[in-house]
Amino acid sequence: MDDSFPNETLDIRELVQRTGLTSRALRFYEARGLLHPLRSHSGRRFYGTAQLERVHQIIVLKSAGLSLSQIKRLFDGKVINLTDLLHAQLTMLDEQASEIDRARSRISFALSRIARSEPLDAATFCSLIESGDRMMEQEPKEWKEVTDRYFSPAQKAEWAQKWAELPADYDPEADAAKWKDLGGRIKDALPLEPDSAVAQNFVDEWNALLKPMAEMFTPEMWDGTMRMYEDMDNWAGEGEGQLDPGFDKQVWDFINEAMAARMATDESFSLAAPGASSSQS
Repeated sequence: MDDSFPNETLDIRELVQRTGLTSRALRFYEARGLLHPLRSHSGRRFYGTAQLERVHQIIVLKSAGLSLSQIKRLFDGKVINLTDLLHAQLTMLDEQASEIDRARSRISFALSRIARSEPLDAATFCSLIESGDRMMEQEPKEWKEVTDRYFSPAQKAEWAQKWAELPADYDPEADAAKWKDLGGRIKDALPLEPDSAVAQNFVDEWNALLKPMAEMFTPEMWDGTMRMYEDMDNWAGEGEGQLDPGFDKQVWDFINEAMAARMATDESFSLAAPGASSSQS
């Protein structure tokens, strides 16, 4: 019989079942010179062990993002800068992953709004997406890697909304400069007794700087922020020194001790925090 081949060969129907590819895809790969099936006298295609391995290679290389022409060059042994090619593929995959993260954040925040029975029409949802995109574009990669540890996608989307609601004259660079100045002056003054007059003046300055941001926090955002700064030792040295909130962990620990000392002696004092009525109002 002219269609007889060794037992280890597969016809196109069996190969489709084995690989999950369509017969059309297999014929297309053959037309591009990627596959070379055996042919019977009647023209039926049969695939041996080498061709089955070739099909698996095509599947793997395509899953890595290589085009068919690039795969063909590899199979033909032609010179191809595989290092540059794979770096380019990684960049593309990183961009796709970032877009997926954005989509997850948008959906998670929308669901959180719905769960709180807050209105979410098309216009509001679009506004939230635009606000979130602006914030994510402005957030440096090094900071994103840190904040992702302490805030869920829904919380980060809520951050984006609250950020968009800040007054038009809010200047984040000027605010960062104020924190850096205050953090530097506290650092230079240490060691200090937490209940000293100098320390308590620093508490007043800290609370006044914190108030505008704290007023827009939800309790969940506040808790995440506190966890993040309590864990500064695990991230402040990342990003080649670029992660600088304006103060270090020593200053953070000291200001918390000084605030605790104030609260122990001044019942009228309250920390600028969600739901708190600060004495700095």
